[in-house]
This record gives sequence, C-alpha cells and structure tokens, in this order.
Amino acid sequence: MQKTPLTVTGAEKLKAELHHLKTVERPRVIDAIAEARSHGDLSENAEYDAAKERQSFLEGRIAEIEAKLGNAQIIDPSTLDADGRCVFGATVELEDVESGATVTYQIVGDDEADLKEGKISISSPLARALIGKEAGETAEVQAPGGVREYEILDVRYG
Repeated sequence: MQKTPLTVTGAEKLKAELHHLKTVERPRVIDAIAEARSHGDLSENAEYDAAKERQSFLEGRIAEIEAKLGNAQIIDPSTLDADGRCVFGATVELEDVESGATVTYQIVGDDEADLKEGKISISSPLARALIGKEAGETAEVQAPGGVREYEILDVRYG
C-alpha cells in the first residue's frame, strides 16, 4: 500500500482529534445510549436511535483517522533540503503573471489542505505544476477560466 504524505503539523492535528474522539466524545455517546435505554421501549425511542447513529459515525471517524495515521509518511518540512525546488511541505511564494498578485502556499497532504490557511493539496493542479520547479521559473496551471501562469518568487522549507 502506498504511503500518504503528511506534515508533522497535520499528523499532530489528526492525533489530537483522535484523542478527543476517544476520550471525550466516545464516553459521551456511551452515556447518551445508557440514558436513552433507561427510558424503556427501544423500538420507539428517538433518543436511542440518534445516540446509536452518533456512535456509528464516531466509530467510523476513529477508524478512518487510525488508518490515515497508520498509512502516513510524516515529513517535517523544516528538515528538507531540496536545493530550492518545490517539494511536499515547501512553502512557495507565487506571483500571478497576468494580474501581478502574490500569494503564498504550503504544499501539504490531501487531508491538511485548507485554502484559507494557505495550504494546498499535493494532488491539486497548482501543486502538481509547481513540484520540481525552483524560484525564477514559471508554472502553468489549467484553471477553470483557462491557463494561468505563476512565477515562483521564493521556496522555503519549514
């Protein structure tokens, strides 16, 4: 099975979520099920049905996070030295050739991507166009509105 790249920060967030689900949410759902059972007839008990549904969702999410962490290749961007090239974990400053607008993105794993935080997925068209390039080069990206060109201004690790 192919390993999934994940930054150290992304792995820590997943571990924190897993810990929260197991130590806070799971006991809360168990208590809700016990409370609903105490009300008697389970066949017409909406509280019981809702609690069981929540438990099912919760256990699914726990299994999903455990699988992701078990299959993760954790990469620390601060230890990278890719000779100035864009690689997984790198933070890249770009200038839109047409508009002159500058943006900064970090290339992260699929589960960590959040455009509002300036994190783009390694599998996104922009990240795929940037991988292997270095400062001073131009990357062409097929966007919904047509081809966009970005000049790479800076590549940082960490």
